Amino acid sequence: MIDKKRVLDEFFELVSIRCSTLDEREIADLLTARLRDLGAAEIHEDGAGKALGGNTGNIVANFKGTVADVPTVMLTAHMDCVEPCANIKPILKDGVIRSDGTTILGADDKAGVVAILETLRCLKEHDIPHGNLQIVFTVAEEGGVNGSRCLDASLLTADFGYTLDTHGHAGTAAFKAPGKNQLAVRIVGKAAHAGIDPDAGRNAITAAGKVLTAVPQGRIDEETTCNVGKIEGGTATNVVAEFCTLNFETRSRDKAKLDALTQRMVDSVNAALDGTGCRAEIHIKKDYDPYELPPDALPIQYLRRTAEKLGFPVVLEEEGGGSDANHFNAYGVPTTVLGVGMTDCHTKEESIRERDLYEAAELTLAIVREIAEKG
Repeated sequence: MIDKKRVLDEFFELVSIRCSTLDEREIADLLTARLRDLGAAEIHEDGAGKALGGNTGNIVANFKGTVADVPTVMLTAHMDCVEPCANIKPILKDGVIRSDGTTILGADDKAGVVAILETLRCLKEHDIPHGNLQIVFTVAEEGGVNGSRCLDASLLTADFGYTLDTHGHAGTAAFKAPGKNQLAVRIVGKAAHAGIDPDAGRNAITAAGKVLTAVPQGRIDEETTCNVGKIEGGTATNVVAEFCTLNFETRSRDKAKLDALTQRMVDSVNAALDGTGCRAEIHIKKDYDPYELPPDALPIQYLRRTAEKLGFPVVLEEEGGGSDANHFNAYGVPTTVLGVGMTDCHTKEESIRERDLYEAAELTLAIVREIAEKG
């Protein structure tokens, strides 16, 4: 039922539009126009862009259903891409779509956006019965799922939802994902002339080395990780470094483990600096909490029934990364993340099979139909 040529053409069109994080205005205006043309009863743009210093808010559109007394389902995808995302030139060869190698492709997450738009078109063109729908296109998902963090949750009316934004074929879904905290550790020492009076200084970079050997790093257990991702410090080689900043993250699919690991990091930093003459200023920022959907959660039930009818194998995964679904679950809208086929995301080797584009749209449409039929 889906129009494969239309899906492919729209995917090529959307990935060709630059949509850097916090600069999603062009793609948001285009999607808003298309949602209006497809019959949205209401379209809202919230204040997330302003809160984050961007030029665009999250887009929330409501579509009135033709079937009463069935759940309202939410379909979501994000509008932004990682860099480099300007002048993307998608190339289809042997059933696989890639960029020309100078940019990312942008299947993350235009594959999700296209599947949602095609679902809406098919519902309208073929007069397919459906319940109320809520479409959410978020900003600033890359770099910390900040758009959904700042979303005006009062706009959400759905009973449950699907975020189309992960790897794997149609039928793959993430039912469990970690929470994440960020720790910015600023080590404060004392500056001195490195050649004339080095003993008068307290080198923050040297102290940082002690911290790095003391804190937990890498995989802590099967659902918990810790990583140092950025180091900055010092001003010149002839100055004993007064400052050094270490940026860490902690993740776990278990909230208690996440909290315990974060506190362990704080304790390890302070213990490592004992006797160095340096001190730490530690700032902790919670990006998002973990979530876990039970096997009988409504979005999982409908996914299973629909995928089995289509012959798509159902694969339920525990993710290692977060998504907008972390925040939607926190807002009280049970949401699972659906696979749309993207591979090698966040690299210039990113690709997607043409077949996966079509099957993601086919599954999304079928889920909406199943909800209307079964209630």
